[in-house]
Amino acid sequence: MLLGATGSVGENTLRVIAAHRDKLELVGIAARANHARLAQIARDFGVRHVALFDDSAYAAAKSGDNFPPGTQLHGGLNGLIALSQLPEADIVLVAVVGTTGLEPALAALAAGKDLALASKEILVLAGKFVMAAARKHSAKLLPVDSEHSAVFQCLEGHPQAGVRRIVLTASGGAFRDWPAERLAQVTPADALKHPTWAMGPKITVDCATLANKGLELIEAQALFNLRAEQCTAVLHPQSIVHCLVEFTDGAMLAQLSPPSMTFPIQHALLHPDRAPGVEAALDFSQLLGFEFRPVDELRFPCFRLARQVMAAGGIAPAVFNAANEVAVAAFLAGSIPFLAIPRVIDQTLQAVENFEPDTLAAVLDADAHARRTAGTHLKKIF
Repeated sequence: MLLGATGSVGENTLRVIAAHRDKLELVGIAARANHARLAQIARDFGVRHVALFDDSAYAAAKSGDNFPPGTQLHGGLNGLIALSQLPEADIVLVAVVGTTGLEPALAALAAGKDLALASKEILVLAGKFVMAAARKHSAKLLPVDSEHSAVFQCLEGHPQAGVRRIVLTASGGAFRDWPAERLAQVTPADALKHPTWAMGPKITVDCATLANKGLELIEAQALFNLRAEQCTAVLHPQSIVHCLVEFTDGAMLAQLSPPSMTFPIQHALLHPDRAPGVEAALDFSQLLGFEFRPVDELRFPCFRLARQVMAAGGIAPAVFNAANEVAVAAFLAGSIPFLAIPRVIDQTLQAVENFEPDTLAAVLDADAHARRTAGTHLKKIF
């Protein structure tokens, strides 16, 4: 089951499935609105269950004839939830942008499905509830983010008590080598020119602000049951080393692969088995250089704010995530400058009181409140 089939993770997942049809069968696909692409995927992979989150796209798909005969169309959030619980699905890969995938992810876990998670916002928003659901239903949670997949692989077979810290790597995004004074003039088109990865617009902007790396640290804390001080990051422009795990004896393990999402996707879908990859492996007959730099939190204030909310806990990570989504959407729309993104996040965090949520409903309410607050700050300042 693939939720988010038309995005960059979804398209890479299709490549993995196409390469391993003897091991993987695609039984359902979902997207927000791109019904034409979903119809093509349904034809190419023989998929019978399709969901569209957007109501108008769902209506257009129902009234058209693009889908193969016998295709069952599902609409809205309930459609995504229905797909995530299909009996014939063994694993559900959630790759939708933002927090839309939270309820489908929880529904999949409740149905006893293993969950391959590419949407980091889900654990940032409701990590303790998602991890509790996985434990309750004895379901596996397999990370698809390249960094978390790397940590997952390095930790396998090692007791948690022996782990001192994890170090995620960050490319630094589109502006890592720009003079600081130029950042006030950057455009959305500039921000979308990622130097090493091909990803969707929102996550590419998050890479440029390093909000993405902050979200990944928060996700790693929940996913691997770590303390905030055990999670850190460094800049690694080559995007080949995806993590380092330091153990209590001072030894470190690293995971390396070319910068392609097919590697972590395939690892999640075939785990614990291995098979030939879709992409070529690293070629050590060629000159390879690995560079690591500390993160400058003055240059990347979103990263600093993310580390603060990770330490604070409670609803603070959810508030950070919500405010960031609102600010990034405004930047991509041309409504605010690039440097306003951390300002909106900071002001929203200051305006929303932190507390420890007892229920998922409380988290969702805090998320909605943070989005309204961020929107208010946008209107006041700009």
